Amino acid sequence: MHGTQGRGSGLALALASAFAFGGSGVAAKPLIGAGLDPLHVVWLRVAGAALVMLPVAVSHRRALLRNPGLLAGFGLLAVAGVQAFYFAAISRVPVGVALLVEYLAPALVLGWVRFVQRRHVTRSAALGVVLAVAGLACVVEVWSGLAFDVLGLLFALGAAGCQVGYFVLSDHGGRGEDAVDPTAVIAHGLLVGAALLTVVARPWEMDWTVLAGRAALGDKDVPAVLLVAWVVLVATVVAYLTGVLSVRRLSPQVAAVVACLEAVIATVLAWVLLGEHLSAPQVVGGVLVLAGAAVAQTAVPGTAPTVEPLPEDAGRAEAGAAVGGEPRAERPGRA
Repeated sequence: MHGTQGRGSGLALALASAFAFGGSGVAAKPLIGAGLDPLHVVWLRVAGAALVMLPVAVSHRRALLRNPGLLAGFGLLAVAGVQAFYFAAISRVPVGVALLVEYLAPALVLGWVRFVQRRHVTRSAALGVVLAVAGLACVVEVWSGLAFDVLGLLFALGAAGCQVGYFVLSDHGGRGEDAVDPTAVIAHGLLVGAALLTVVARPWEMDWTVLAGRAALGDKDVPAVLLVAWVVLVATVVAYLTGVLSVRRLSPQVAAVVACLEAVIATVLAWVLLGEHLSAPQVVGGVLVLAGAAVAQTAVPGTAPTVEPLPEDAGRAEAGAAVGGEPRAERPGRA
């Protein structure tokens, strides 16, 4: 029962994270329309969240000594890397293409789990990835602006790789004796990401007067600072907190597939709040993504390494069993 409750809470957290991340574009787009550069919006998002989480980082300052590599890696990949590579990609290829390539991350996570960590990958998780990727292709209508640009696609693959880092590091941080509190991972990761993005975004060149005005959210004008607050508090702080916690309760491969719902949620919110209408293929794609997430979340995370015994080891074990004894444990590194 406890495991079922844990998976239920993990799924709820993953859905909350998908909603929070998916709502970032709806708030960011009016800010860009009001005159802010996209990279400046990203910097506001990460730097503002880092400021909010600064007290947490101070209270967990010992985590820097316990596992500095994890915190630096999370900030580099999960925070700064995803943002930088994605915006570099959309500068060269259509947004739909960049999104689809970025959300190949669940498939890459499965590859990491199976071939690097050598853990079992269930058929339901693999099927969920296939359905989700097919659905994403429809949601972003990848065929409407397909353009082949080698560098742009490499940037998009970089964003996908950084997303893999987000899921893998979120899971790794909760394992073993050196497990780090998830709030510490996020707080220090945001600080590292903010520092890196400051160099890239050059916020001192930003038009700060935009924040004092209003921005068009559909047919309504809202204070720009309210949109910034949503992007910082909900689309970043809440999104990362619920996301990391969901990975630790589910598994990287299952949480990654559920995260594909972000594209669907972003599309639906854009339809409701910005008046961007959904086409029939997008509706079908949304259903496929939902189906993929539903199938994947039924997967039981594999924890045992899938290491196949060598033929000579198998024969030795059979011989030991034949004489009524236990197979002799071999010392690693010895012939």
